[in-house]
Amino acid sequence: MTEDELQKLLEKTTPERDRHELFVEECQDQDVRLRFSSAKGEGWTTPALLTLVDTSLRAAAGTGASLTHLNVTVLRAAQDADVIALSRLVRRDGATVYAEAWLFSHAVVEPMLHATASLAFSRR
Repeated sequence: MTEDELQKLLEKTTPERDRHELFVEECQDQDVRLRFSSAKGEGWTTPALLTLVDTSLRAAAGTGASLTHLNVTVLRAAQDADVIALSRLVRRDGATVYAEAWLFSHAVVEPMLHATASLAFSRR
């Protein structure tokens, strides 16, 4: 999938309030790099960061997947800057996938948050 295709798919499947000016910077194999921007003058709240985690994990695992288990470790406070999310698919096991995401403030230097998750595709 190309960056443009993933961008369109995420815009279609992510509610407007959770997009935070979502921009797909890179998409290759099972690794995805997204950039999010907060509204001017607004900092990042924990609920907002969790929506970024959800979007990042679904970008790597597949937008049709739903979170079933989530483990989040906050490493440092978010700065009032763009958030870069690096996510990747770790493993597939039938209808279940395992993924991880790292969130960074402004630049990919020191992570502020790490998340691991299992996601499931509904069986129709």
